[in-house]
Amino acid sequence: MKKVVTTALLVSILGMNFIPVLAQETTPKQFKSMVNKNKKVSNDYKFNYINMNWWNNFNDSILNGYIEKAVLHNYDLKMASLSVDEYYQNVKLQFGNELPQLTVAGGGGLAKMPGFTKTSATYGLPILVNYEADIFLKNHDKTKSVKKLYEGSKQDERAAYIAVASAVGTVYFNLITLDKVISLQEEIVNIRQEIYDLFLLRNKEGLTSTADTIKANKSLVAGQTNLIELKKQREQLLNQLCVLIGESPENSDSIVRASIDDVNYEIKIPDEIASEIIVQRPDYKKAELMVEKAGIDVRVAKKEFLPSINLSGLGLFNATELGSLFTTKNMLLGLGGGLILPLFTGGQKIANLRLKKATYERILQNYYKTNLTAIQEVNDSLVAAKLDKEKMLQTLEQYNLEKNDYSYNEKKYDQGVISRLDLIQYKENLLSIEKLVAQQKVECMADSISLYKATGSKPF
Repeated sequence: MKKVVTTALLVSILGMNFIPVLAQETTPKQFKSMVNKNKKVSNDYKFNYINMNWWNNFNDSILNGYIEKAVLHNYDLKMASLSVDEYYQNVKLQFGNELPQLTVAGGGGLAKMPGFTKTSATYGLPILVNYEADIFLKNHDKTKSVKKLYEGSKQDERAAYIAVASAVGTVYFNLITLDKVISLQEEIVNIRQEIYDLFLLRNKEGLTSTADTIKANKSLVAGQTNLIELKKQREQLLNQLCVLIGESPENSDSIVRASIDDVNYEIKIPDEIASEIIVQRPDYKKAELMVEKAGIDVRVAKKEFLPSINLSGLGLFNATELGSLFTTKNMLLGLGGGLILPLFTGGQKIANLRLKKATYERILQNYYKTNLTAIQEVNDSLVAAKLDKEKMLQTLEQYNLEKNDYSYNEKKYDQGVISRLDLIQYKENLLSIEKLVAQQKVECMADSISLYKATGSKPF
């Protein structure tokens, strides 16, 4: 009778909320390689994402320094890397469903039997083991499905690094272009000020109409307004670059950069690029992984119609004295199993299967769309890079012609053939063409960055 009471007491202990679950922090054998990949010992993999060798084509160590800062300190990239770790932990959580669950409880109590005056102390240590026999590999497939999400998150991480590196390069080149353009615009404003002053003098002498003088003043004001707008854009880009490299915009004054005239643009744009290059893009690889995951989810939904087999074991140690708790005469062992097969679930399993099939078809269509969009982006970037380069070369030729024409007019001015007003107007035309050359040069560099991004940062 005492054994019965003791057993009932210990079984009731299992229902209490303070039952501890002993879980050893071990890594499943099949995920050893995943752990090695997840726990990076260096940042080399991040620089491999963005292909630092490609950025060396610009021969600008300052730009490379900013990209390295962004890789190490950009907060969006830090969040992308942390998101990968979250997905990895989800894989470990799901994998735990493939392993047996071990529960241990300990406790003691006092019992007074009917007809006895003495109160007896009892001690117990029940151990429960529960395991769902995964003979149909349903839980294993669920783990594979979650693992596809983890692999997809790594492609999202890679895409984030490529996007941030591209943004740093684009902002940097726009900055050094604005430096050049602002310098040229300041010269233009000075020239227009001189033109306006000359018109005022000529107007007082009756050599120029008031309408022409007002027109010169309007041109001066327009140039000054344009200069203010350019300076505003530069300040905004400086703030943007600070955020990209993980610094406060308050440090924008400390942003150093090269001159656009010193940037050696050595990226060769190919005549054509094979469409197979899209398979290295992170969005393409993720879309492929999501199709694989959706297929696994359909397989899991089918296996939900199969029965579940559960195995349970109980080891119970109980005694009236702690010293004899683990003796064989105070040990009770039990093993059992059961099969569960729901016969009616209100159509939930059928609906779930149809849902997973529909999801698979939608994800498959998204994969096809990603394929086409990737090809379009590569082609668009390639066409823009080729044609913008041709346009820049034409503008550069126009600039050289304008430069030669200005030199010829300088000689005419020295000879007294043309006036000072005519000469500085020719100078303004030359500066305007030089601004256009600088803007189109940065367009070509931005086009190459777009092509770099469209090809997944790989050589093209």
